[in-house]
Amino acid sequence: MSQPHIVALGGTTRPNSSTGRALAMALAIAEGAGARTTLLTGDAIAFPNFEPGSTGGDANVGAFLAALRSADGIIIGSPGYHGTFSGMVKNALDHVELMSGDARPYFHGMPVGHVATAAGWQAAVATLIGLRSITHALRGWPTPLGVAINTAEGPDAIDQAEPQMRVMVGQMLEFLGR
Repeated sequence: MSQPHIVALGGTTRPNSSTGRALAMALAIAEGAGARTTLLTGDAIAFPNFEPGSTGGDANVGAFLAALRSADGIIIGSPGYHGTFSGMVKNALDHVELMSGDARPYFHGMPVGHVATAAGWQAAVATLIGLRSITHALRGWPTPLGVAINTAEGPDAIDQAEPQMRVMVGQMLEFLGR
């Protein structure tokens, strides 16, 4: 594989959200290692509620699925809301059901990194655990290291997570033979 495509999804609709910044950092690390990247956050994942049996006729859903179908690896990031991932991130992941009939269903065989941000360690770690569980259900391979970030530790909390982010992205690229 000459140039792997890493897609990061998650965050919030808030401009410059902590999770969006963390995902952008992870993708910058991947780009520095030679990967092509796509960031899907904010309005790019603010879909109508998933309805089983839907065909995904929304243009944003179509673009989201096209990016995932072209991905070699995925990074999922979510803020921790009330001890778990956000409804917006969960709804976006529910739309991955529209890939169930693909030649490569869901995240089958892909490395998946995880980033959780929250104003406390309990919510960040619980969110990370939930994201890993969803990845297993979607047939992805979670990286051994996931990154939990306690944003209550100050404005530099995202930057301080860079060493862990480098390890996680490195694990994804190693999985892909890079």
